[in-house]
Amino acid sequence: MSGELWTYVVIIIAGWLATDMWRWLGVIAGNRLQDDSEALHWVRAVATALVMAVTAKLIVFPTGELAGSPLWLRLAATGLGFAAFLLLGKRVIVGVVVSLGTLALGLALL
Repeated sequence: MSGELWTYVVIIIAGWLATDMWRWLGVIAGNRLQDDSEALHWVRAVATALVMAVTAKLIVFPTGELAGSPLWLRLAATGLGFAAFLLLGKRVIVGVVVSLGTLALGLALL
């Protein structure tokens, strides 16, 4: 096996070990938990907090093209998307489409 190909094999194996192995262990351990157990409530709370932390970081400290948009526009898009999510049946796709539409329209008008 050539040196360059070996590098890709190592990256693939390391990537699998870092992600899929833990996912499968989570599935095995998760099958033993009750749906209303305290442990599962804690896991859901931590997962939700992590997603919201990443979302907040993207809104307040954006990178790439989003960094060129003003903070007020990012906050308005987030607020309108969340309001649409709540008002129109708590469907995630509605919140995402409204947020992206607001952001795209705001950037086009600036």
